[in-house]
Amino acid sequence: MDSYGQYCPVAKAHEILGDRWTMLVVRELVSGRETFNDIARGLPGIPRSLLTDRLRRLEKRGVLSRTGEARRNRYKLTEAGKGLKSVIEALGSWGAHWAFDLPEEGDLDPGLLLWRMQHRLNTAALPSRKVVVQFDFRLGVKSWFWFIIEDDQASVCVTDPGFDIDLAVSADLSSFYQVWLGRKSLVSARRSRDILIEGAPLLERQFSTWFLWSPMAPFVKQSLPKSV
Repeated sequence: MDSYGQYCPVAKAHEILGDRWTMLVVRELVSGRETFNDIARGLPGIPRSLLTDRLRRLEKRGVLSRTGEARRNRYKLTEAGKGLKSVIEALGSWGAHWAFDLPEEGDLDPGLLLWRMQHRLNTAALPSRKVVVQFDFRLGVKSWFWFIIEDDQASVCVTDPGFDIDLAVSADLSSFYQVWLGRKSLVSARRSRDILIEGAPLLERQFSTWFLWSPMAPFVKQSLPKSV
């Protein structure tokens, strides 16, 4: 980004962070993504060449550091970059209050949602054995996924892995996104049958505790009217 020609901290910060996609790249880094592919996975739609450019610019301006070689690069926030965590949170809080309505169809990606869930496990609450959860987001066969939790980790499959299903989740994708982001409670979504969870009763009850949910959920909840 060209200089604004203004001796002002806001202008100088915007010269570093104001390009399209840059703050979302920072969001992924703040969330702990370290490899190029993981950062790209959290930003569907960004051209890989543009992501490369944004990472190089952030490195040049001292926001991140890069280690490794070629395709094995790892990216980590510097002290300057870590200071942007509060900026991301402030943007999330502002967006939740002033720019966050019901999701539009183009905002919804079931694979991305489950990938984010995969990285937000509450390991203290996970079952001690392997658990397989089948998700059906009611959009046809292409919206079926299998979520496998084992040894405090999770993997997402887009084809049937062939294991017995412990829980079957049938969900309206918009409603599940809203639960993930704190706009709607899982209890209310199940009551309205927007989300159905079937399986062993104990696992049904525990399901909501397996995830830390979105880092933005607290800000979204704070923005809701008290009666919601």
